[in-house]
Amino acid sequence: MKKIFYLLIFSQLLNFQSLVAKDLWAEAKEGDKIILIRHALAPGGGDPPGFKINDCKTQRNLNKVGIEQSKAIGKLFNKNKIPVDKVLSSQWCRCKDTAKYAFKNYFEFSALNSTFQSSFAKNEPKQLKQLRTFINNWDGDGGNLVLITHYSIITAITDAVPNSGEIVITDKKFNVLSTIPTD
Repeated sequence: MKKIFYLLIFSQLLNFQSLVAKDLWAEAKEGDKIILIRHALAPGGGDPPGFKINDCKTQRNLNKVGIEQSKAIGKLFNKNKIPVDKVLSSQWCRCKDTAKYAFKNYFEFSALNSTFQSSFAKNEPKQLKQLRTFINNWDGDGGNLVLITHYSIITAITDAVPNSGEIVITDKKFNVLSTIPTD
């Protein structure tokens, strides 16, 4: 019985070591990938009553941990030499701030806006169509397309359910190639 127990422990250790040894960034280093990032830590859920897209004071925003997490995301991209063609962000302040702290330069793209709350859920089919059309027409010229968005969009397009600041690397058909936690 002890031998079986030790064999099970050993096989689990080998599985863990192979996961650790795998370069989670390998696909992104090649370029021409879609890199979805859920905005960094912004405590709470959804948006408060009176939310206005052009007024960050009415929104759920990054806290200090979220700001540091955003900066760490940028450092991870630099450390791993990930080529970036373009960074697009949801128009929500927590996404724009994640983009700003991680990458400095970004463009807003409404197709990445949250569809979590019922008042925005009706927009999801239109936004996903816009997103797919954009991706089909995108030519990264060797760089990756970074999309900073909300878990509702990432889950709808990939079935992945990322934590705050988690990175989901996909191909142009949104097949998940790798996920990288940043917390």
